[in-house]
Amino acid sequence: MDTGSGAGRVLAGRYRLLGELGRGGMGVVWRARDEVLGREVAVKEVRAPAGLPDSDVRHLYARLEREGRAAARISHRNVVTVHDVAGDEGRPWIVMELVRGMSLADLLEAEGPLEPARAAHIGAEVLAALRGAHSVGVLHRDVKPGNVLIANDGRVVLSDFGIAMIEGSSALTATGQLVGSPEYLAPERALGHPPGPASDLWSLGVMLYAAVEGASPFRQDTPLSTLRAVVDAELPPPRRAGALAPVLDGLLRKDPAQRIGVDEAERMLRTAAAGGGRSAPPPGGGHTPTVAAHPAPGPPQPARGGRG
Repeated sequence: MDTGSGAGRVLAGRYRLLGELGRGGMGVVWRARDEVLGREVAVKEVRAPAGLPDSDVRHLYARLEREGRAAARISHRNVVTVHDVAGDEGRPWIVMELVRGMSLADLLEAEGPLEPARAAHIGAEVLAALRGAHSVGVLHRDVKPGNVLIANDGRVVLSDFGIAMIEGSSALTATGQLVGSPEYLAPERALGHPPGPASDLWSLGVMLYAAVEGASPFRQDTPLSTLRAVVDAELPPPRRAGALAPVLDGLLRKDPAQRIGVDEAERMLRTAAAGGGRSAPPPGGGHTPTVAAHPAPGPPQPARGGRG
């Protein structure tokens, strides 16, 4: 078996790495071939930072195994399917469905802010994924544009349950350690309170705000100042949200008990995606135009199954 670290390496005697799909702060996602079933898959590799103590490395790998267990519990068309957790040289590798398309973050970078109806459609699909996860006791805890994939056939898929928390299990995260992206973090989590389904709904609201406005509402120059804004700052009034504005208002309430629930959010998002609902005109008059609810697939993009 090739024990190299790059393309051509075979994991667990089965998965041949073909090339990188993307990388992030926590690792690399590879395109690979399952030589037993003869299909292409995505494989997530987590690379421990150089110099990390052995205990922290074990913690990191345990977290990755937990991602596989958490995501494998979810069977939903809007969630990346986990096929296997492959052990190789003492490390777990997550083997996932290969989604051919691009992330919402890539889409926003390429096209700029979305029209409200298109954002609402994507939001409704992500909400359906969250409903599926929550129904089996799994919180995502890192809903953001980089973790939402838009397949070339238009399917919207939520990926990367790497910091998901299974209800009833002991948290691996050390006390006080921040997990998640600060600008998408719910206020109760920034204050150190236990997360719940409403925390994922807040993050969905921030993501939708960023999708139509071009920037997340509470982003500041530093993570600490961003967290302060999440907890204390008023929501900047959206200017381009149109029919999506009432959904943002309902999801982005500081008190989780005051946020709208999944059922109401889904109804409002589906209505906005269809071009209906109450439209809040942007400052200066006029209405924000809407487009078809389903995102156009666009030209073929590099395939991926998740984010590193």
